[in-house]
Amino acid sequence: MIQPISDPDVQILATLSASLAPDYVSDADDPWIGSPFEWILRVPSRTKGAVGEALVAGWAAAKGFDVVRSRNSDADRIINGHRIEIKMSTLWKNGGFKFQQIRDQEYDYCLCVGLSPFDVQAWLLSKEVLNEFVIGHMGQHTGATGRDTSWLSFQADRAFDWMEPYGDRLSDVERLLLTNGRGNFLVSELI
Repeated sequence: MIQPISDPDVQILATLSASLAPDYVSDADDPWIGSPFEWILRVPSRTKGAVGEALVAGWAAAKGFDVVRSRNSDADRIINGHRIEIKMSTLWKNGGFKFQQIRDQEYDYCLCVGLSPFDVQAWLLSKEVLNEFVIGHMGQHTGATGRDTSWLSFQADRAFDWMEPYGDRLSDVERLLLTNGRGNFLVSELI
């Protein structure tokens, strides 16, 4: 909600600021201008996680998968009977994604969604794959050998070789969910 400025001195500075902006910032410098995902950049980090969960849940439902919220905080959603942890990253200025707060919890897959201004990449990584390459290998707050929280960081155009079988496009994730079949967590038991 835009609030009107009533203080005359603030109005002067706001007018000066608006007139100076083109000299310092150009829309051409910001690839997110006009993106359908631009607004996500302005929400707090914790809210971004909820946005990512809602986007994935909506996408999975649109693809015909059964989707429900997980009963506990170890996974975010149950999709096609699989416990799914959802991580979302927007494209950083350096051209990379950082999927943060990856923990060794009770889930079957971690669905990593990377948002670029006009594109989306995604990977469906099994817990086993995360244990082999990420958890305990890419520590976030505890150094490179930490096991509590990990992150997965890479350039958007150069995901790790080991990630190649697990996605890049949302259509790859859809195919993997179908190929993996229905998981053990039936939606009817969770409702």
